[in-house]
Amino acid sequence: MSHEGIRYMTKEEQERASAEDRPLPRIAITPQKVRVLLTEGKGLEIDWVDGHRSAWSFTWLRDACPCATCVEERKNEGRKPGQPRPKSAELLPMYKPPAKPASAQAVGRYALQFNWLDGHSAGVYSWEYLRRNCQCQECTFAASDTEGAPN
Repeated sequence: MSHEGIRYMTKEEQERASAEDRPLPRIAITPQKVRVLLTEGKGLEIDWVDGHRSAWSFTWLRDACPCATCVEERKNEGRKPGQPRPKSAELLPMYKPPAKPASAQAVGRYALQFNWLDGHSAGVYSWEYLRRNCQCQECTFAASDTEGAPN
């Protein structure tokens, strides 16, 4: 609970927060090869200097947009990056085309920015953000293992 801007956290929450804030080694957040698979409509693939390989679908990337508006929306809805919005309970839901960017461009030497077909383009996906949210089997297993682990 919090009172007047003070937030009380359990020891487990503090440890998890400190692990998330711990800086990654430079070799882990330096891409060796970046592939944006626009024509295939697949997503983003990155080979990192440390030998790790990551891949994200465009749908996951759009649902994980790191812009302030999207982060606030996910926070209010209790969603994690990449987690889609809950389906509406309408009888005849409107067709929603799959997420796909019209283009992608580098932002300096530290990030990518997508111009999505839905008109959104505010998110800047830093290498560190992408590596921390790697969707490979090894990383998702490690993340799920630490989330439920008792201390």
